Amino acid sequence: MKKIAMMIVALAMTVAAQAQYTYQYKTTPYHSDKYFIGASLTGLDLSYSGSEKFKAGVAAQVGYMVFDNVLVMAEAGMNYSDEKLNSFNLAAGGRYYIEQNGIFLGAKLNYVHGYKSYNDILPGVEVGYSFFLSRTVTIEPSIYYNQSFKKHSDFSNVGFKIGFGIYLND
Repeated sequence: MKKIAMMIVALAMTVAAQAQYTYQYKTTPYHSDKYFIGASLTGLDLSYSGSEKFKAGVAAQVGYMVFDNVLVMAEAGMNYSDEKLNSFNLAAGGRYYIEQNGIFLGAKLNYVHGYKSYNDILPGVEVGYSFFLSRTVTIEPSIYYNQSFKKHSDFSNVGFKIGFGIYLND
């Protein structure tokens, strides 16, 4: 009888510990009133664009969770192509986090200022995954697509980026 009672107590403790872990580490990162600070490497030589052979970039992001699972963010970055600084970009957008599995869907509007008086506004979308290293620190790989509406769509691009993010409480 003691063995059965001990097994029931151990099972109850395991279920309670799992519920606590799920509450703390799975649901709280995407609740409202949190700030987001991040940085990312884009392109990573996997980006395709009709006008460039090699493209890579760096970006910094800041954001705020306005609702549960909804992040509004701003981004600033630099892009390199063919081994020289090619353009600067500013973006505003948002993300929706699917809380059950860590996948996020993003949309943004990019303003790109490049050399030789090139300016463009590109709407973009992305799909990524937030892998939590701790309760607040993430690694976020994603795939993105930016659409150019210039006469030639050589400036549209698709690529891979990997980011690093920190979620801070208000």
